[in-house]
Amino acid sequence: MIEKGKKILTKAEENKREFVEFLTKYNVIQLAVGVVIGTAVKDLVSSIASNLIMPVVGLVTPQGSWQSWAIKLGGSEFRLGLLISSFLDFLIIALVVFVVLKKILKMDPDAKK
Repeated sequence: MIEKGKKILTKAEENKREFVEFLTKYNVIQLAVGVVIGTAVKDLVSSIASNLIMPVVGLVTPQGSWQSWAIKLGGSEFRLGLLISSFLDFLIIALVVFVVLKKILKMDPDAKK
């Protein structure tokens, strides 16, 4: 019985070592941190787009409910207004990310030019 317990402990220690090796070899911790930070940045950029930039875009776009524009063909509805809105959101977010990354890379002396 004691021998079986020692084998289990040895196997557990081996699994622990392999797991730590896996975490370090494949940079899993850095990846997890990147995902968490990326999610926070996504929320921040979306908020900038929605609360600062889109109101300005709203000043130059046609008044009314352009986001509800739709074309109905048969039993299907193609929501063009939402598509245009999503496209504008994407362009704004991509532009903000581009500008921020450009500034960050300028500050980093080791960044490739």
